[in-house]
Amino acid sequence: HVDYEGELAIVIGKACRNVSEAEVLSGGYILGYTAANDVSQRHWQRNSGGDQWGRGKSFDTYCPMGPCLLLAGLLSPDLQLSTMVNGEVRQLSRTSDMIFDVSAVVSWLSRATTLVPGTVILTGTPSGVGYAREGGPSWLAEGDEVQVCIEDIGCLNSNVTTEPK
Repeated sequence: HVDYEGELAIVIGKACRNVSEAEVLSGGYILGYTAANDVSQRHWQRNSGGDQWGRGKSFDTYCPMGPCLLLAGLLSPDLQLSTMVNGEVRQLSRTSDMIFDVSAVVSWLSRATTLVPGTVILTGTPSGVGYAREGGPSWLAEGDEVQVCIEDIGCLNSNVTTEPK
């Protein structure tokens, strides 16, 4: 049960700890943004014990990112994000529709952890993931092409293959 999750990824550019939301962008703590596919193996995500999602999201080749880095500005980005599977649009949203904007995410995470340059933070996925589709789940299969596109960043293309034995 392999699933896609198109997401905006934040890349930290300057170490931060206990930074306020107001300081995140103006202080240059975010280097930039890129596209990510937070590939998820739902069986492992739900059945690996302790309701922890990490195991189902940490297999080799999971979480591809790219194709480039959009440098951060002084405003929270308002970018269109879409995810397509074999050319069919499955997710379509804007980063301005996220529950928490990039400043809130970085500020909150910096309360408990020093975020060092190069840290990548995934911001969450919009509706439309395969397991929650109307009519029942739609899992990825060998040969599928997943494309995560974010305005001003470009498209991250991933092909689904079976793991070699």
